[in-house]
Amino acid sequence: MTFATTQSRALAASVSIAVLALAAPVAAQDVAISSERLANLEEPLATEVGDITIEFTGLIDARVDYDFEEGVNNLVEGDDGINPGIIGNFEFNASTQLGNRWNVGVAYFGQYERDELSGGDYTDRVAGFVQSSYGTVLGGEVMDIVREETRRVRGIGNANLAFDDALGATRGWGGGYVGQFGPSRFSAVVDEHGQYDLGFVYQRPSGNAGYRYGVRFTDASFVAADGLTEFETNALMGTIEYLYSRSVYNVGAGAELMEAGPVNAERWFASAGWQRQWGAVTTSVEGHYGQIEGQPEKSAAFGLDYGFARGLSLNLGVNHRDGQVVVDGITILDENETTATGSLRFGF
Repeated sequence: MTFATTQSRALAASVSIAVLALAAPVAAQDVAISSERLANLEEPLATEVGDITIEFTGLIDARVDYDFEEGVNNLVEGDDGINPGIIGNFEFNASTQLGNRWNVGVAYFGQYERDELSGGDYTDRVAGFVQSSYGTVLGGEVMDIVREETRRVRGIGNANLAFDDALGATRGWGGGYVGQFGPSRFSAVVDEHGQYDLGFVYQRPSGNAGYRYGVRFTDASFVAADGLTEFETNALMGTIEYLYSRSVYNVGAGAELMEAGPVNAERWFASAGWQRQWGAVTTSVEGHYGQIEGQPEKSAAFGLDYGFARGLSLNLGVNHRDGQVVVDGITILDENETTATGSLRFGF
């Protein structure tokens, strides 16, 4: 999907598309149950069976990843850093309207990913929903709803900006709510562990430009890079997005308090991005910087998309991440890599 289509939908859909990696809207609710990096922005195939409306979308992405560190450091051992693979996903949802005009339905999202290094892996999510004029109530694996509602719009192509979120995240099964009231949109989720995520977005056009503002609060947890220590976190984040002509500009910032027993750490971070369409080509540039107890975390991403036809595109991405943080002997972050990814993608 070209950026021109994204542009035309941005004011109405940028807060609800779980973009890149396979976003899945829940029927007509425009609520995503997946936050994968690959998103299919094509209109779904739809049909009616009796009183039930069935929608289906899918995507296939044949790709090649190159790890610069692996390629340079391990040539002697025969590892060239090249890792070909394929990702395929689909989303199925079915909905109907009751006599009281409530819409009820179920959505299922599945993704299969295979490459030479990690082999094959299948993941899926399922959710049910009830919608009325007061909003949409959802249940199931819906933990990414608030994140996708409030985040900065994702990078183009295979861009993937690291660290651009709170480290703590809700997880597993739970319930959520999304409500639209004029130009304002509220969202909330509570997971099976009692952790929660709250979001608010305000967006509307002004003259020839579009503006979008988002705020999010998260009470959640995460496991540190040592694989053992679990931190409880509270994070407050905000985003601002400006859309004009064929360009999108956005910034985001946040602060996070982390606690694991006697260990406490403070984190702050900021990210910014720019996207623009150049004919059939769309590009994006993003950057991120933050600190945990004075120790830096940095990332950058460049993405490119060339649309051949509806649903068919060539995608490139170069992504760098560097975060090596140790607090009181606990390794919180341990990442340092630069990768490039090229892929041929078809969505239907």
